[in-house]
Amino acid sequence: MYAATVFLPLIGAIIAGLFGRLIGDRAAGWVCSGALLLSALLAVPMFYEVAILDNPRDVELLTWIDSGTFEVSWALRFDALSAVMVLVVSFVSAMIHVYSIGYMATDKSVPRFFCYLSLFTFFMLALVTANNFLQLYFGWEGVGLASYLLIGFWYERPAANAAAIKAFIVNRVGDFGFALGIMAVFFLFNSVGFDTVFGATPGMADKTFNFLGWEVDALTTICLLLFLGAMGKSAQLGLHTWLPDAMEGPTPVSALIHAATMVTAGVFMVVRLSPMFEYAPVALAVVAIVGASTAFFAATVAMVQTDIKRVIAYSTCSQLGYMFFAIGVSAYSAAIFHLVTHAFFKALLFLASGAVIHAMSDEQDMRKMGGIWRAIPITYGLMWTGSLALAGLPFFAGFYSKDIIIESAFAAATGIGQYAFWIGVIVAALTAFYSWRLIVMTFHGQPRADEKVMAHVHEAPKTMLIPMVVLAVGAIVIGALGFDTFVGEGAAAFWRDSIVVLPAHAALADAHDVPLWVKLLPPVVAVGGIVLAYIFYMFRPELPGFLAGRFRAVHALLVNKWYFDAIYDRIFVAPAHAIGLGFWKSGDGAVIDGIGPDGLAAATRELARRAGRLQSGYVYHYAFAMLIGVAAMVSWYLFQQAG
Repeated sequence: MYAATVFLPLIGAIIAGLFGRLIGDRAAGWVCSGALLLSALLAVPMFYEVAILDNPRDVELLTWIDSGTFEVSWALRFDALSAVMVLVVSFVSAMIHVYSIGYMATDKSVPRFFCYLSLFTFFMLALVTANNFLQLYFGWEGVGLASYLLIGFWYERPAANAAAIKAFIVNRVGDFGFALGIMAVFFLFNSVGFDTVFGATPGMADKTFNFLGWEVDALTTICLLLFLGAMGKSAQLGLHTWLPDAMEGPTPVSALIHAATMVTAGVFMVVRLSPMFEYAPVALAVVAIVGASTAFFAATVAMVQTDIKRVIAYSTCSQLGYMFFAIGVSAYSAAIFHLVTHAFFKALLFLASGAVIHAMSDEQDMRKMGGIWRAIPITYGLMWTGSLALAGLPFFAGFYSKDIIIESAFAAATGIGQYAFWIGVIVAALTAFYSWRLIVMTFHGQPRADEKVMAHVHEAPKTMLIPMVVLAVGAIVIGALGFDTFVGEGAAAFWRDSIVVLPAHAALADAHDVPLWVKLLPPVVAVGGIVLAYIFYMFRPELPGFLAGRFRAVHALLVNKWYFDAIYDRIFVAPAHAIGLGFWKSGDGAVIDGIGPDGLAAATRELARRAGRLQSGYVYHYAFAMLIGVAAMVSWYLFQQAG
């Protein structure tokens, strides 16, 4: 049962990839979807046995590496943390697979799509069940590869190819730090097994090493390198630029990347390594600052986006920031709780946006929508459900998970905790604002699409609606159902040894006793954000344009995404392009090809041309050449005799 939960998606991917043309599009879709549905069903008894009955286990499959004294087994680790992740990943991915049957029905490469989609899910399941750092790295790089294939799925589009390459390269930056971190783990602990490393971590708390004359804390350095990998995968500030462009892939891909896989891998990894991060307070402080800053940055940019999917994409970036600053104040279980609730309502929002795009004849620009809520009332209601959960309105899922994070930041009673708290409150207001900006611009007001598009606005088929309804139920109830177990009175017993928190780091425990105003502030500002969005985009639609004109610099900053892409292009892309062009033209073209293959060919061609001129066709020319030859040979002979 345990191995099947992980490997069923891989089996589905192999069948769709190798035999997709033979069995047909619809069969390929249902094979992969059936494998995921079965995996999700098996995850339920697995979760009950491992997490509820407190029966964690390692399932050893084979010896992976055996070289001298270095031995690594391929084993599946099932504890409370991995059980939660397997259940969420398999269930949400199953819903996205079923949705894709309807959404991708007219695509010309359906088997290839489902092969990539199932492969993506397998790599994520392999990642969350890893029992050592190398196995973790396998899953880590696997989701990176699968994301490249899925983002660039429509490879005939230049924008999709560019987005796929950008995602791959930006993630390589983070993954380089991640790989260095794993090497440093082996260097310090002489092992890559989680249990061995975690057991030895307390004894390494004060260990240092010399770097260029500086004594550097070893554990802090390792944690920062590992966090660099998380920054790339989870699109944190600085390594976030790939995430919005990933919208070039099909909408189910966006839902899977943003809800249950890839971007949550970084959050899971840092929580899994809580026994190490707890002894590296400087690293935790960096995590908190980066997370809070990312949440604010992404929320401000989301307010001015006009592409419906990009608004939700920046929302993902912002919510991941919440998860990381929760980790930064040692509220690891709150981060995982928000990861779980976020998986449901973010998948719902992306799939609902896909239904809108489907209804609007592939239009994604919200400025060309409006006035369609009566034509697609079910999608409209589902979008409301996801947005209420995202905004953290009582008593939807996001209300429970987001508020406990904000309260934990306040309860940390540190300068960094206060920074995260106030950023969290501000972002709660911004989140509500841009969520209802999306709803008003998309569904309300006068229709801004042409009559031909409006005439074809229709509700999505059942294969798309049913998964969305299931996710909507989760977005409503999962917060209330999981609160006590994840972050309430039952949390300590539930997480047991999966998450380690030192006694001095009691932010989550103290969060339940914060003042009433701290608990009320996030939902109050969220309601304020909703009201403001209605005023700006429904009752006074001229205000956004007026403010954009009045504050041009601020508006330009947000529209240009704080100029990160422009800065990176100036500092990294343009110089790299110039250097590459120089090596190509001057080095490869002029020197290597010029002297080598092209030079030899040119010389041979010139010699042949000159030799060809000797073939004049006149007998006296040939006789004269023969006389010269004879004279040369006689002269050479006479000189030899004289010598």
